[in-house]
Amino acid sequence: MKTSAHSILAAAFLVLFAIPSAAQQISSFDRDRARMMLDNISSDVRKHYYDPKFHGVSWDDKVSETKQKIGAAPSFNGALSNIAAALDSFNDSHTFFLPPGHAYRHDYGWRMQMVGDHCYVIRVRPQSDAEAKGLKPGDEILAVNGYKPTRDNLWKLEYVFNALRPQPGLRLDLKSPAGAERQLDIAASIHPLKRVMDLAGENATFDIFELIREEESQTELMRARSAEFGDDLMILKFPSFDFTDSEVESMMGKARKHKALIIDLRQNGGGSEDTMKAYLAGIFDHDVKIGDRVTRNATKPILTKSHSHNAFSGKVVVLVDSNSASASELLARVVQLEKRGTVIGDHSSGSVMEAKHYHYEQGMDTVIFFGASITEANILMTDGNSLEHTGVTPDELVLPGAADLASGSDPVLAHAAGACGVKLSAEQAGKLFPYEWGKN
Repeated sequence: MKTSAHSILAAAFLVLFAIPSAAQQISSFDRDRARMMLDNISSDVRKHYYDPKFHGVSWDDKVSETKQKIGAAPSFNGALSNIAAALDSFNDSHTFFLPPGHAYRHDYGWRMQMVGDHCYVIRVRPQSDAEAKGLKPGDEILAVNGYKPTRDNLWKLEYVFNALRPQPGLRLDLKSPAGAERQLDIAASIHPLKRVMDLAGENATFDIFELIREEESQTELMRARSAEFGDDLMILKFPSFDFTDSEVESMMGKARKHKALIIDLRQNGGGSEDTMKAYLAGIFDHDVKIGDRVTRNATKPILTKSHSHNAFSGKVVVLVDSNSASASELLARVVQLEKRGTVIGDHSSGSVMEAKHYHYEQGMDTVIFFGASITEANILMTDGNSLEHTGVTPDELVLPGAADLASGSDPVLAHAAGACGVKLSAEQAGKLFPYEWGKN
C-alpha cells in the first residue's frame, strides 16, 4: 500500500496534475531559484530531521537526483514538484514542502473525506459549480482525475490539488447513494488576490484592515462550540487545539456542571501540545504521562499536570474520524490507555509526528516566500507504540453511511449521546454544529 501511494503521488507531482500552459516554460533563472530552494530545505533536513538515518533514504543522493530532475523540468511548477517529491520520500506525515503562495483564492466548492475504506463527498458549497452540476453529499468518489482515493493517498492528493498545483477543475467518477454511477467535470472558483499588500504606503489602511478581516473570519471558523442537555451532558466541539489555558479552563468549568462530556475531535487536525495538555489536565484527577518524545539526540517523557480537585469527574466520550490527526489522536489514545473513557467513530489519520515549519525567502526586488515542514520528533505512547501510519482504533466503530451524509444526519454523535444517557436522533445531532464555509 505505501509503495502504491508513493507512486501515485510521484505521478501526481510530475505528470497528472500539471496545469497546461504554454507560458509556463521555465527560465534558467527559475531553475537556479528552484535549486536554491532545495539547498535551503535540504540543509535544514540534515540538521533537524529526527531520524539521523533518514528512514533509510540516502538524502545526499536524493538531493543530487532531484537537482538533475529540476534541470530537466519543463516548468517552474514542475521543478517545485520535484522538491515536494524529494521530501515525500521519507513517507512521513509531517515532512513536506510549503510552496510559494498563489496570487489567487482557489476553491473547488466541495470537500471529500474517507469514511471507513470509502471516499465520500461530505459537503458542497452553495452556489458553486459543484452544486450546479449536481454534486451532492453522500456521493462516493470512485476516482479523481482517474486516480482512486484511499486512506493512504488522499491527503497527498489533496496536497497536490490545493497547495502544490491547484487545478482549474477536477474530473470526478462518482456513485450515488442509490448506486448509480456518473462522471462530472467540476470547475474551481478562482479569485485573483493582490500580488503585493501595501502595509506602509498610501493604501496601507485598506490593506491592513483587509488582513485583519480575513484573520477575524478564520478565527471565527476555528472557535469552540458546545451544546448542553440539562445537567446530563455537554458536547464540546473544536476544530483545532489552539486555545489558551484560561480558555480551556472556561470550557471545562462548564463541563463540570454535567454528568457526561463528549469531546468531538472529528475534523480536528491537531495543533498546540500545550492546549492538548490543558484538556487532558481537565479530565484527569492525577498527573498523566502522554508518551515519550523521541528526537535525534534524546528521549524525554511528555507529562501533563492534573487540575486535581477541579478535574471533570464524569463520563468521557471522545469522537474521532479519518481527519482527526496529531494532537487529536494523542488525546484520544491517552483516554484509551488510561481507561478514562470511550473512543467512538472511525480510525483516525495516523499523522502524529512533531514538526517545525521552516520559512525562507528569495529575491530582493521581487521576493518569494516558501518553506518546509520538518519532523523533529516521533511520539511513542506509553504502550511503546507510535500512532504514525496506524492511528487510533476506536473502541466502538461507528460510521455514517452515504444516506446519512446525503441527509446531513449524524449517527455517530447520536450514538455517543445515547451512551451518555441522552436520547438524540441522528437528524437532531446533525443540526447541532452546522458546517460553516469560509470566504470564497
